[in-house]
Amino acid sequence: MTYRKKLIEVALPLEAINKESAREKSIRHGHPSTLHLWWARRPLAACRAVLFASLVDDPSSHPEKFPTEEEQEKERQRLHDLIGRIENVETRGKSTQTVRGLVSWDDITNTSVVEEAQREIARCLAWEKGDEPPTKREEVTQYLSKHAPPIYDPFCGGGSIPLEAQRLGLEAHGSDINPVAVLITKALIEIPPKFANLPPINSDSRKNSLKTKTWYGAQGLAEDVRYYGQWMREQAFKLIGHLYPKVDLPSSPSPFSQNGRRGTGKGEENTPLSQDGRGDGGEGRATVIAWLWARTVKCPNPACGCQMPLVRSFELSSKKGKEAWVEPTINHSQQPPVISFQVKSGKGEPLDETVSRKGAICICCSTPMPLDYVRAEGKAGRMGAQLMAIVAEGERGRAYLSPTNKDEEIVTSVKPEWKPEVNLPHNPRDFKTPNYGMRTFAELFTPRQLVALNTFCELVSEAREKILSDAVAFEIPDDSLPFCEGGKGATAYADAVATYLAIAVDRMSDYCSSICSWHSSGEKMRNTFARQAIPMTWDFAEVNPFSSSSGNFIGAVNWIAKVVEISPCSTQGFVQRIDATKSDIYAKSIVVSTDPPYYDNIGYADLSEFFYVWLRRSLSFIYPDLFSTIIIPDKERELVATPYRFSGSKQKAKEFFETGLGETFKRMREMAHDGYPLTVYYAFKQTETDDEVSLTEAKGNGDIRASTGWETMLEGLIKAGFSITGTWPMRTELSNRTIASGTNALASSIALVCRPRPETAPSATRRQFVNILKRELPDALQKLQQGNIAPVDLAQASIGPGMEIYSRYSKVLESGGERMPVRIALQLINQTLDDFLAEQEGEFDAETCFALIWFEQHTFNEGLFGDAETLSKAKNTAVQGMVDAGILTAKVGKVRLLRRDELPKNWNPQTDNRLTVWEATQHMIRELQDGAGNQGAANLLSQLGTIGEAARELAYRLYNICDRKGWAAEGVAYNSLVISWPEISRLAAETEEKIPLQVALF
Repeated sequence: MTYRKKLIEVALPLEAINKESAREKSIRHGHPSTLHLWWARRPLAACRAVLFASLVDDPSSHPEKFPTEEEQEKERQRLHDLIGRIENVETRGKSTQTVRGLVSWDDITNTSVVEEAQREIARCLAWEKGDEPPTKREEVTQYLSKHAPPIYDPFCGGGSIPLEAQRLGLEAHGSDINPVAVLITKALIEIPPKFANLPPINSDSRKNSLKTKTWYGAQGLAEDVRYYGQWMREQAFKLIGHLYPKVDLPSSPSPFSQNGRRGTGKGEENTPLSQDGRGDGGEGRATVIAWLWARTVKCPNPACGCQMPLVRSFELSSKKGKEAWVEPTINHSQQPPVISFQVKSGKGEPLDETVSRKGAICICCSTPMPLDYVRAEGKAGRMGAQLMAIVAEGERGRAYLSPTNKDEEIVTSVKPEWKPEVNLPHNPRDFKTPNYGMRTFAELFTPRQLVALNTFCELVSEAREKILSDAVAFEIPDDSLPFCEGGKGATAYADAVATYLAIAVDRMSDYCSSICSWHSSGEKMRNTFARQAIPMTWDFAEVNPFSSSSGNFIGAVNWIAKVVEISPCSTQGFVQRIDATKSDIYAKSIVVSTDPPYYDNIGYADLSEFFYVWLRRSLSFIYPDLFSTIIIPDKERELVATPYRFSGSKQKAKEFFETGLGETFKRMREMAHDGYPLTVYYAFKQTETDDEVSLTEAKGNGDIRASTGWETMLEGLIKAGFSITGTWPMRTELSNRTIASGTNALASSIALVCRPRPETAPSATRRQFVNILKRELPDALQKLQQGNIAPVDLAQASIGPGMEIYSRYSKVLESGGERMPVRIALQLINQTLDDFLAEQEGEFDAETCFALIWFEQHTFNEGLFGDAETLSKAKNTAVQGMVDAGILTAKVGKVRLLRRDELPKNWNPQTDNRLTVWEATQHMIRELQDGAGNQGAANLLSQLGTIGEAARELAYRLYNICDRKGWAAEGVAYNSLVISWPEISRLAAETEEKIPLQVALF
């Protein structure tokens, strides 16, 4: 089968992609990930880059346009720069690196960057069809609409892949078996384009800006989300505002008052608040941010019997100068003793925790007890809660107040009309509250939280009626068709706005459960899903949805409106609830890119049921097909390997996952477009399946590339009829962590690039496979190095061209006639990579060859002089010569490589009489780390001549050694040199241009 190679099958600017993917974690306002929580979604930067590189041709596919390798490499670099390039930016005398291009979140708001990417895709389509490539924006849009293949993600989850397909001007399709995932993706790609470029229909916007403002994209839709969200908030406050009363703040002349809010910040030591926690004068009424509670159980000591608080931390604020904590007071005059709480601030030591994984302890009588006792009390319905503190909005920070009986009475008097009396999933790994008697979703919430969420859910339907009425009043045509039936008029618009309002309620619910806690260092709420599980929280925070702090309703509305506001709206999106193992609704013209579940890492259905119960409450009348059942439908068909669904059998869970994944890959094979590769993301985890081989352990037996889960993914693709043509590590950790936590830190996920394998593919013997591997893989590795792939990514990326050879055959046979498993193929690829890097040593000088072997044996530690002398003779050099060359130090029978901090800082390559590649590499790293950064390394490179490129090759080899040996910190140094090489080379070229000019001038 012949096809034009795409850019993704040859080279990618991985460092720029990964750097921006990591930065996405700190991007908040307007980022699509903030629309609604979804677990383990792929970074948009990575999805955007993978899709673009899957659609544009590699220059080698057009020898008539780029006849030489130099021209092909130049064009390839241009495409890489469009995807992402790392630039140095000078800010206040400091140089920092930033990513520009298509992967940059900052740059995609610049329409010219996205339009250029769309133009490149259209150009490749035109070349294929023999058309003249379109250049104007309107022409490009029309050409893509007519000729570009649709993109489909059968596991759309949080919607990252379809959204980025839409941004690139492509028709976007998504599906998922999970209704929550389907709704999120609808909100991202299906709703905004349908109502693009329409003005808002709310009366305020119509009066103030209808005649003067032009509304682009989904700006009008976003404005209505804000308006009707505010309306909902006002209506809710009328109904339940009395449940969230304001509090009096005490006046205090102290530098930092007891309530933690006023003063200059020095604080009084151990000063309690007044008995009622409100002060004696009162400067005004303050809005409460949160009420902080402690769960309680009865002390088992008969002589005590108090309601003992279970608290992990009594600390309220750990900020310097703003310290505050809760101090319990015990009234022993009553029987059983009664515990109350006072808030204190200033210098002091909060009480230690009273509960941990080991057990609990009574603060009244110091009686210890195991967690089994606490669990038994919880299951018997005898676990209570006591208010510890109140956090209010102060003028210059948080105000911390002691609680009163009145505060607790408000909560205990509340009676919710409806509760989500649905049992929590039987998922002992991720759900811990059933161990303590909290078995239903309703029991995760306080009565006041249930009333609040109920109220907001009911207001969604009322808001929808108001939106519909306003839309009709402003003469929006109404076809009476709801959104779920393809409507485009007033009824569908009301459904659309109501969808976002319901998502806002859902978003608020993440901050509105008794699993939330108080973050003392940040002085803010920590949401329910701080991690992908529902743990047991002992001291929890109850948010005020009417405040202006974390977890409030209007905050959720504004987060969502900002996402809607910058929606691409460039093409239509389509989302359906489909089982990926049975999907057959898409034709062969679809390009598939997907991020399937990662074995048993995340139980999506179980976790998302927390949100489903509230979405069903507010949206079942708008999306009856999505929310028809009490709990998430088809959970047993979800493609995850969870043993608890198979009576605890790991083997049955494994078989279910592998069978389902294989069936899904077969269906992808049937619908995959012949002209484009399929891309699949696979994420690593700390321990893999089967025999639980950890990635670090697996490294000694074929590297992490031979881990069980990795094999399962590759085997599934190959058996489904795919050939793997590329494997690209997509890291989402910051660059300073590249190998800090073992090999698993290297890549958050791998993007696999696949092509359909011809039905007539022949078989091969092991010897044939090895011979072809040795013949073809080095050229591919050379191209990867020319593309400046980071050493940390080289090993994983080498799997792509290696597995392309393995998977081009129907099967590879061992000498005994049995099929060679993927694990063995991966080990052979790994060995070929090691041989390739070792062969590059032939280009190094004798001293560098000696240093390489000595480094591998001793790093920078001492070794015996005799061993060094023997090795030096084998390498045709001498110990003294290497001492003279500035590589070694030799004293009293011991020899050691010089560390970088021992190298002379005024080293000049042009005056060095014995210049070596080793020396040049170490000096460049020293400049990069401790000297003048990129510019210092560039100054050296401009004087090194041909040795400069050899230094980069040595860095690859040294990183490979560090990787195998587990020398993480040293490996970072060599990885950093290669990563910085493009900028170093650019600066070196500029330096070389200046030198002749200076000579001419002087």
